[in-house]
Amino acid sequence: MKLDTLLIKWYLENKRDLPWRHTKDPYIIWVSEIILQQTRVIQGIDYFHRFVHAFPDIESLANADEDAVLKLWQGLGYYSRARNMHASAKQIMDLHGGIFPKSHSEILKLKGIGTYTAAAIASFAFDQSFPVLDGNVFRFLARYFNIDIPINSPEGKKIFYETVSNCIDKKNPALFNQAIMEFGALQCKPASPDCSICPFNQSCLARKKNTIDLLPVKIKNKVPKIRHFNYLLIQQGSFIYLKQRTDKDIWKNLYDLPLIETTEKQDAQRLIQEVAWVDILQKRKWSLDPNPVFIEHQLTHQSIKALFWRVYVLGNKELPFMRIAKEQLHTYPISRLLEKYLEKNLDGLLCI
Repeated sequence: MKLDTLLIKWYLENKRDLPWRHTKDPYIIWVSEIILQQTRVIQGIDYFHRFVHAFPDIESLANADEDAVLKLWQGLGYYSRARNMHASAKQIMDLHGGIFPKSHSEILKLKGIGTYTAAAIASFAFDQSFPVLDGNVFRFLARYFNIDIPINSPEGKKIFYETVSNCIDKKNPALFNQAIMEFGALQCKPASPDCSICPFNQSCLARKKNTIDLLPVKIKNKVPKIRHFNYLLIQQGSFIYLKQRTDKDIWKNLYDLPLIETTEKQDAQRLIQEVAWVDILQKRKWSLDPNPVFIEHQLTHQSIKALFWRVYVLGNKELPFMRIAKEQLHTYPISRLLEKYLEKNLDGLLCI
């Protein structure tokens, strides 16, 4: 039995019942694919349902306030995905009359859509023969054909794309793409796959050569950059202060506490000597809790070591940030790091 036929047979017998598999609507498929780019299915399903409930079509997403989009995305990380979707929805309204483009080349022009996502939408929504290459597909192909070229190298990407292009069922591209992705997710797992029940256990070259645990090969990323954040939870009566992140950095357009970034971990005495501290407090009367809350937060390429300091400011003169009632904090889109802090400290904050 051919590889594509066997994959599809396995898929029809073993596939998960996922909500985005019951539609050909390119918008719904697009939303699901963007959510799943950096998110496990089990985590992404609830976000998917909330997102399409709030924004059921392209027009509603295009007309939404960005803060509302980011708030729904809160906790998923990689917030550029949400910002790009919002921008692309507006692009579709302006350039395509609100109709999701059918052409693979036009889909690729949408902000935040790369080769993989364009292929997924083109095949799942429009039955076009474009193969998908995600981590699950790379892993299966590397093992089945015993390919030891790094999957994240230019040469590797070319070879794997040619390989999957030769395998795809051109009459059933959507079914094939779903099948090969699902097979990698459920059967050809990253660690300790059960090869005894694999339908390819007689033809898999990696199993024959005992290289399953060595594949796929991937060029290692650089050591994550370490950053030291000093967050200031500034309380002024019943108010606190927020600042929107607008720089080209992590968590762009999310809301944050006033922040002093330093080159190393600070104690209270060194923190209040920072120029940024003087600039923020601007000779106001304040008191500082010398016992900050420490949280370490890992991103793909960065390791954040954060200290959360409570600062109490006297008087009514506002600081140069957004002053909000403490009870309003939950309405703003924030990073997962800040969310982790508030999960354990919000009750104490609201009581003060």
